[in-house]
Amino acid sequence: MDIKGTTKITGVFGNPVEHSLSPVFQNAAFQATGLDYVYIPFLVLQENLKKAVDGIRALNIKGVNITIPHKSNVVKLLDDIDDDVKILGVANTILNENGILKGFNTDGKGFIRSIQEDGGFTPKDKKVLILGAGGTSYAIAGRLIKEGISSLIICNRTKEKAILLKNHLEKKFTFFPVKIINFEERKNKDLLNGVDLLVNTTSCGMKEGDELLISEEVLHKNLFVYDVVYNRKTELIKMAQDKGLRHLNGLSMLTAT
Repeated sequence: MDIKGTTKITGVFGNPVEHSLSPVFQNAAFQATGLDYVYIPFLVLQENLKKAVDGIRALNIKGVNITIPHKSNVVKLLDDIDDDVKILGVANTILNENGILKGFNTDGKGFIRSIQEDGGFTPKDKKVLILGAGGTSYAIAGRLIKEGISSLIICNRTKEKAILLKNHLEKKFTFFPVKIINFEERKNKDLLNGVDLLVNTTSCGMKEGDELLISEEVLHKNLFVYDVVYNRKTELIKMAQDKGLRHLNGLSMLTAT
């Protein structure tokens, strides 16, 4: 890679960020297409998010992706946002146009494209359980509702955040078949009865030894398991594979966005 004074800087803001594969395929794409760009991972702590966003302008960074845990908090720091961000309340991409920072969200679209094209799964009229209530959950849940799911269950460690997500979906989408279950209920043997799609939107599984959020006993043969974690084969994906269930990790979602 030939980096020079004309090279345009892009990257990803997150914490953690060292696991990200985005620099690998983004830089490969730049090289393959002959674009004079470079893509860099930036570790950004929550308390430094505003400074980091201001740095996009100060350093003339062309644009960045936003990942855990900044997708919600970054929105209020932007000059303009697209319609998806207005509806979902989360952004995963910032474009710098002459110092004007505009936010976009491609997570939901990438997820649907991934699960339909790579997983052969059609969300319409399906019952879904989502683990997590962070920025990725907002994008995925919102897009699933647009695709016509019949109902949604939310399970999150902090119930207050699950309630915020539920209220958001009811207000923005006028979608009311949303149920919250306590985090302690996630391993109940009847939890996934009638559920067609299980989506883990948390970072659990990103590291070896992370807590297993779902027990093997709750998985059933008609379930599709989706884990947005992509840097390793998570225990959830291993369980789904061992039981012969349809499953995907988040790599195809990442490349589809």
